[in-house]
Amino acid sequence: MRRFILLIIALATLLPTLAQAYDVLVLQSRRDPAYDEVLKGFRFEQKSSLRMLVISDYAEVDLIRIVREDHPRLILALGDAALKEARKIRNTPVLAVMTLGIPAQSADQSNLAGISMFAAPEQYMSMFRSMKVRRVGVIHNPAKSGWYLRQARTAAQQAGIELVARTISAPHELPHQLATLAGKVDALWMLPDPTAVTRDTVETYFHFGQENYIPVVSFSGSYIGLGAAAALDLDLNTLGRQADEVASQMLSGQADSSRVIFPHKVIPKTNGSVLKRLNLDAGSIIGSVRN
Repeated sequence: MRRFILLIIALATLLPTLAQAYDVLVLQSRRDPAYDEVLKGFRFEQKSSLRMLVISDYAEVDLIRIVREDHPRLILALGDAALKEARKIRNTPVLAVMTLGIPAQSADQSNLAGISMFAAPEQYMSMFRSMKVRRVGVIHNPAKSGWYLRQARTAAQQAGIELVARTISAPHELPHQLATLAGKVDALWMLPDPTAVTRDTVETYFHFGQENYIPVVSFSGSYIGLGAAAALDLDLNTLGRQADEVASQMLSGQADSSRVIFPHKVIPKTNGSVLKRLNLDAGSIIGSVRN
């Protein structure tokens, strides 16, 4: 009888741990419609073996304790705040999405993989070629987007385009560096670099484009209304489906960790009034982008 009671106690201690175990911990930076769209593609509502945790809902999140107690097989980190927390975890695979904090290689953290918010540089080069430009100005912080610019230089060389780059380490340096590009470039390329593109600097790009009569190409359709000539937007639902595929591969051991891939699909967007003023054709620009 005593052995039976001890067995019941042991099971009672063990069962909560078993009940909490799940495949995916969805770690979300904040509540945001963009993240909701990604999760639709991730088939979030169809999955029973996951837990959602929104960081902004709590004053503090002890992720290390949660992972230790819940034993998720994978963490899906949505956004920069989520990635910052997920970097504390070293033994559980982490897939980062919708974040600028994921570099091209994660050699410093072998359990970290991601899908970049950057479109493949070849897609931008196709867009620039359709505009018949040869010299493209770009301002960046090497610590934030240097990995991407290195790949972009290779793609640009293959496309016969020269990237005229300027580097900055703080946002206030952008106006001066941008001024040094006047008369030296045929287009301006905005990278999703958190140092180069901020609330205080974004309008400077479009003023420069207007004053120098050149197109500004951006990484987000939200800048079309502000004066960007064209942009490559992420298809969020497709991004979620891609994350679902990568997560499944990681859970089954078929995907290597410490890798970053480009989005499967981007949506080209154009500003008709700006293109008309620059005598550029929207149809050829949109048609130049291949997914």
